[in-house]
Amino acid sequence: MSATSAFNLSNSVPCLLLAAGRGERMRPLTDTIPKPLLEVHGKSLLAWHLEGLAKVGVKQVVINHAWLGEQIEAALGTGESFGLRIEYSKEETALETAGGICKALSLLKANDYFLVMNGDVFAPHFPINDLLNRILELRTQQQFLAHLILVPNPPQHPHGDFYLDEQIVSDAGPATKGIPKLTFSGIGIYHRALFNDLIPGQSAKLAPLLRKAMADNRVSGENYRGSWHDVGSPERLAELNKSESL
Repeated sequence: MSATSAFNLSNSVPCLLLAAGRGERMRPLTDTIPKPLLEVHGKSLLAWHLEGLAKVGVKQVVINHAWLGEQIEAALGTGESFGLRIEYSKEETALETAGGICKALSLLKANDYFLVMNGDVFAPHFPINDLLNRILELRTQQQFLAHLILVPNPPQHPHGDFYLDEQIVSDAGPATKGIPKLTFSGIGIYHRALFNDLIPGQSAKLAPLLRKAMADNRVSGENYRGSWHDVGSPERLAELNKSESL
């Protein structure tokens, strides 16, 4: 792909950062601050994402929020300081992942595919540009409703989530082949059609939508082996801040 086409693609693909969760496992830290504003080496988890998106030329970002969401808006504003345009999808109560994505679609204004990243994931070296390139392939194939980034199972999630056979992600298909499950990273590409049956403003989980699409071989994926952390406990956050390498 030429540099010009890569630039045009990054400008046209929006990204949704999911930041509406209550962060129960991170209490008491999250009693007074939303989880995605917790800091690793002096920058919030959301700021790490935003800097990575800006670096590859993504311009349009939507952040959904519920618990203490006003703090997120106060901290990040319009996104001008990052070279981005940030809009906010406000939820009175968190709508679960799919419900939150569905509500944000009107702000994302994606014609087909868009990026989604969990706001509480720390992956500072993740190659976002590779995801943008993947969208071109997905548009050519016209088969997949989602493309998931899977990672080796971390200690806190040893049994994984989904199987990856070649580039096809499934819930149970390759089990007889002895392929172990991998963990969903919280980073992926979705087609807006995946959410066609949802009603904006209503709560809905993502896993049932993905499993339905998997049954029709409409979910692709890849195994990312770079640095990735699910910041799911105060202890894991403290370990990240003690680490000298990111």
